Amino acid sequence: LTMSGNNPELFSPSQKYQLLVYHADSLFHDKEYRNAVSKYTMALQQKKALSKTSKVRPSTGNAASTPQSQCLPSEIEVKYKMAECYTMLKQDKDAIAILDGIPSRQRTPKINMMLANLYKKAGQERSSVTSYKEVLRQCPLALDAILGLLSLSVKGAEVASMTINVIQSIPNLDWLSVWIKAYAFVHTGDNTRAINTICSLEKKSLLRDNVDLLGSLADLYFRAGDNKNSILKFEQAQMLDPYLIKGMDVYGYLLAREGRLEDVENLGCRLFNISDQHAEPWVVSGCHSFYSKRYSRALYLGAKAIQLNSNSVQALLLKGAALRNMGRVQEAIIHFREAIRLAPCRLDCYEGLIECYLASNSIREAMVMANNVYKTLGANAQTLTLLATVCLEDPVTQEKAKTLLDKALTQRPDYLKAVVKKAELLSREQKYEDGIALLRNALANQSDCVLHRILGDFLVAVNEYQEAMDQYSIALSLDPNDQKSLEGMQKMEKEESPTDATQEEDVDDMEGSGEEGDLEGSDSEAAQWADQEQWFGMQ
Repeated sequence: LTMSGNNPELFSPSQKYQLLVYHADSLFHDKEYRNAVSKYTMALQQKKALSKTSKVRPSTGNAASTPQSQCLPSEIEVKYKMAECYTMLKQDKDAIAILDGIPSRQRTPKINMMLANLYKKAGQERSSVTSYKEVLRQCPLALDAILGLLSLSVKGAEVASMTINVIQSIPNLDWLSVWIKAYAFVHTGDNTRAINTICSLEKKSLLRDNVDLLGSLADLYFRAGDNKNSILKFEQAQMLDPYLIKGMDVYGYLLAREGRLEDVENLGCRLFNISDQHAEPWVVSGCHSFYSKRYSRALYLGAKAIQLNSNSVQALLLKGAALRNMGRVQEAIIHFREAIRLAPCRLDCYEGLIECYLASNSIREAMVMANNVYKTLGANAQTLTLLATVCLEDPVTQEKAKTLLDKALTQRPDYLKAVVKKAELLSREQKYEDGIALLRNALANQSDCVLHRILGDFLVAVNEYQEAMDQYSIALSLDPNDQKSLEGMQKMEKEESPTDATQEEDVDDMEGSGEEGDLEGSDSEAAQWADQEQWFGMQ
């Protein structure tokens, strides 16, 4: 390029155009996106000048230049690359403008796909639908375009009609219409029918052990509140594909909630070895920090994940939860609202927002939101429990909470959150025997740390100390970090042996203060690391 600048006669106009494109491509691959845009712009100006000279002198030039002109980088491809640069720079409006400038007839499927995604992100739903449909017209098996249309509330039947010709003309594609039906249920929030439809697909020999379907199934079980089956499906998918990243953020979150922090740490290390350019490894490590009560570090990791993928719902939820626990409730609310915008059918997004409202004593807002969720997602065990959770905060609506929880437990007697909230209500009413019966029934089908701990609390209330101690022990075996179970056990030990208890208390205080010091130190260190952005190198 320098030689060309110093001696304009050295290269032909078409060669100059090629040089500029090659230079811009190199900058693009080196992630120098702003510089690449400027070079692509220069290349397009050169191409325009080249077009003018070829029009003025159509007969000039030897025969050898014809194949060279045919091999020139496409102007449309250059504009696509520019749009990619703009998206990397988070300048979506500029990306849309450059692609909009390409005449409709000249747009390739990948250009329409990028436009559709950009329109969707910008909230221009009608334009997005049009672009996705154009992709399907050219490529009827573009599954991402099908999912894009379904996510924009286009009916499953209409989407299926756009693929019917190719299904009939190509053998072994009869599964596609069922696949479309399954994901139509996913995007309308009908988790039960989506699970049943995907299970029927998975049983078909051609799609058995499909990692993508297993991941979707795991995510659906998670949305339906069936964490046990969700974990099983994630593990099955991992065994089939050890390099799987998609969905591992949700898997890590579920493991962390169960207190399996060592497994979460191992998962984070493994994912970082696969790729640190995806949000999932950062979210998994953030979940480990969050459930270790190191909220500053969790906050930084969540922010890093969002930086890598602004559409990561799990990253937004992690950062929102960290902000909430650090007392920055208003900032947390912004993150939960964004998560709801991205995933309007995911209940945990609404749960996070409602918890923020309750933390700031905005019970009215929490009630409005819970009622909206109840109406939007339907009366299932999860929405009934969420509404009951808000009703429990107001003494006036205690009876309504009781009715809602009874309905939820009638629908799903094993739904953990409903059992916990019903136990909380019975504890307030001091109906300990009823609470013990409820918890024993729930524990007959599942073993959960929280249920064992609450049963221990209830048994203490009716003076069944030995069995209460057993329940606390089981709870701690399931989650060694469960502080409340440890406190319950220590309280009982103090009551049994006052002299020993005094001595133990001194020791515990010393240990406890050391641990708190460690945690606080970790948080302050994390804050420094967050500023430097150089602290995190997986072991």
